[in-house]
Amino acid sequence: MFCSGTKWVAEATICTKLMKREKTRMGKRRTKKAKREEKKKRRERRRNEKRRNQMKRMCERKKYKTDLEDQDIMGAFLDKPKMEKHNAQGQGNGLRYGLSSMQGWRVEMEDAHTAVIGLPSGLESWSFFAVYDGHAGSQVAKYCCEHLLDHITNNQDFKGSAGAPSVENVKNGIRTGFLEIDEHMRVMSEKKHGADRSGSTAVGVLISPQHTYFINCGDSRGLLCRNRKVHFFTQDHKPSNPLEKERIQNAGGSVMIQRVNGSLAVSRALGDFDYKCVHGKGPTEQLVSPEPEVHDIERSEEDDQFIILACDGIWDVMGNEELCDFVRSRLEVTDDLEKVCNEVVDTCLYKGSRDNMSVILICFPNAPKVSPEAVKKEAELDKYLECRVEEIIKKQGEGVPDLVHVMRTLASENIPSLPPGGELASKRNVIEAVYNRLNPYKNDDTDSTSTDDMW
Repeated sequence: MFCSGTKWVAEATICTKLMKREKTRMGKRRTKKAKREEKKKRRERRRNEKRRNQMKRMCERKKYKTDLEDQDIMGAFLDKPKMEKHNAQGQGNGLRYGLSSMQGWRVEMEDAHTAVIGLPSGLESWSFFAVYDGHAGSQVAKYCCEHLLDHITNNQDFKGSAGAPSVENVKNGIRTGFLEIDEHMRVMSEKKHGADRSGSTAVGVLISPQHTYFINCGDSRGLLCRNRKVHFFTQDHKPSNPLEKERIQNAGGSVMIQRVNGSLAVSRALGDFDYKCVHGKGPTEQLVSPEPEVHDIERSEEDDQFIILACDGIWDVMGNEELCDFVRSRLEVTDDLEKVCNEVVDTCLYKGSRDNMSVILICFPNAPKVSPEAVKKEAELDKYLECRVEEIIKKQGEGVPDLVHVMRTLASENIPSLPPGGELASKRNVIEAVYNRLNPYKNDDTDSTSTDDMW
């Protein structure tokens, strides 16, 4: 019995040792496996980190390249914006118009415009307005503002048969006029040995007694306000648009960083002949097409109120409804269309636009009229802002707060009756005038026209 017990104890001891050894071996295996997994994870983390750094460097290179291209294509920036404006206004054919253009932050002013009331050749009751947004120079924009209308109205497609041109005559004539002037400028450029490499977008309206023809080539934009709402607006021609991208690719190009071949930010334009030399392709099949989109809209004497034509420097910071609402609110406090246009470009500057800015406002007979109630509210708002600026400065105690501090304080408050679409930015001139009156000797290190840190 004793022996059996001793044998059993010995076997149990052996089993225990074997189990401990197995447990130790399993533990070592698990440890080795865990180490391998951890090593694998570290390698994966290093690979991911490497990929992230590569992507970061690539994005930085792309951003740097884009910034250089922006400067090359659109012009570099100034230290402070040029806010001097070119203005004009006129009336006729039941229309009133005003326009404003400002160089802004760009080194050069490359915009141009056309405003003609009463066309020749029996079209005295017709009118034409257009905004041209040049890039890589102003030559094409300037030439178009002087000659595009002639190319449109003098071609046979526009004239058609005897009498006033039909809707189809007008639309075909506009398209032909664009293609003709583009080819004409190409020939002139070649005679100069390719010296002019500039281009320009174009947005315009041809207004007859019965129809309004919206014309667009590029990313400038026009809209019609009818019955207090945006009734129609042109579509921007961007390289990323499916149909535009398809044409670019069919011409052997590509769309990178939302630009034609990574360079040009518009897919349709006049000029830009470096993008129009693909052999075997027609003028409307090139990387950049000069073909405009034309829309005819039957006029409504009761409901049509106004038309806005503007370059992308305006649309970069204001949407269609915002600009429509803002202009309508301004027409209720003044009938000076130049002043309204000036308020538009100033507001867009203060909202952060860094581009040249041009806008034409064309008012129909049923445009908003000056309202005594609106004028009163506007005066009350200006007075309220003046008082608040004084209070903010006094509250500071020692020292005078800079204008940025004043604007930020006002931006954080719920101020009633601010102009829709423009909001506080549209009152920057009022606020700055009060600030300067209260602090005539204030030497503010912050440029009062800079908006980078304003909001």
